[in-house]
Amino acid sequence: MAKLKAFKAVRPTRDKAHLVASRPYYTYKPNILSAKLEENPFTFIHIINPEFNMSEEVRTEPNSTARFENVKSAYADFCAQGILQKDEEEALYVYQQTKDGNEYLGVIAGASVDEYNNGSIKKHEATITSREEMFTNYLDIVGFNAEPVLLSHRKSEQVDDLLEIICADRPEYEFTTSDSVKHELWVVKDILKEQLIKAYEEIGAIYIADGHHRSASSARLSTLLNVRNKNQNIDKNYNSFLGYFIDESRLNILAFNRVIKTMNNLSESEIIERFKEKFEITELDGAVSPTKRHDIHCCISGNWYKLTCKPEIINEDDAVACIDAEILTQEILSPIFGIEDLKTDNNISFISGEEGHLGIEQEIQKQRYKIGFALFPVSMEEVKRVADDNRIMPPKSTWVEPKLRSGLTIYTINE
Repeated sequence: MAKLKAFKAVRPTRDKAHLVASRPYYTYKPNILSAKLEENPFTFIHIINPEFNMSEEVRTEPNSTARFENVKSAYADFCAQGILQKDEEEALYVYQQTKDGNEYLGVIAGASVDEYNNGSIKKHEATITSREEMFTNYLDIVGFNAEPVLLSHRKSEQVDDLLEIICADRPEYEFTTSDSVKHELWVVKDILKEQLIKAYEEIGAIYIADGHHRSASSARLSTLLNVRNKNQNIDKNYNSFLGYFIDESRLNILAFNRVIKTMNNLSESEIIERFKEKFEITELDGAVSPTKRHDIHCCISGNWYKLTCKPEIINEDDAVACIDAEILTQEILSPIFGIEDLKTDNNISFISGEEGHLGIEQEIQKQRYKIGFALFPVSMEEVKRVADDNRIMPPKSTWVEPKLRSGLTIYTINE
């Protein structure tokens, strides 16, 4: 059973939606970020980065209480100026993003903390306690959440039928951003809202596709506020968190590739010989991404090789061990290059699926890295199998799209 909570979103006026909505600020290169802040007074990044153009003397420490108080103040200023306004009625919000011919259609709503805590909303990534604590403190101080957690579920004909009816009307927002992504948003009230909530009750497990730290931090905050308020307000927004519910068949999962700085004092030929112990090796004519599971493509000094896993290193009975990212770590990165912890080792970095094998080649050409590995994308079935087994995926296993914008539907926590 998936519990969707309707809420009164704080959101941009229609004429400013395209100016307010932004990618998370950390995804922008510094020069692009500065240009956006300089040229666009309405961007949501001004809220998240409230000390732009302030002198060093008055700037606060990143992730400090003082910085979070400034975020809260900047948010209040946007509301006071009428850039952001709160809906008068509770609603659900149907959002569609169109990118590179892919249409991502789903529902923005509150997701149940209880369902997260009891395992009905399933996770496949480990979270870092210090990040959880930092983000919990952030949410507690600023009082809002502006970026939905990406939540996937099985296909539902009933939900699809309702979405088709809703999307037949003119959207509240319809705009295209400078990255050639189209955004549409419908506000769903009254009978259609109730029908959509009821339709989701027929759906079983929900899976976190992206946003594990946001989910965990929201659950921590819910516990904190329930203690603070003596569990008297079960209908409060803080017992849910902002989520984007989407049919898993609409997701696009891309690979997360690896590049490493070290050859561990080995020559290219010596490395290839080590590979041959566990893989069948085929020389490739050039850069190309793998076309099937258990093929890993490797670039060394501009030369590309296909590494096909030998049967003895594939354990399909283990949900984690059979994932190519884990095979790469256990059979290559650790024993050959001495990379044990992918989260902390400075010799390894990750390249998103958007950049693909060409991203690997570019990094090696710039001489930033010596070797790159291109992986075949993990399937949603593999992700679900790991989550169903209460296991954890290898770090940086998936690059999941859509990547959602901040500031379109802001969730007020203490309402």
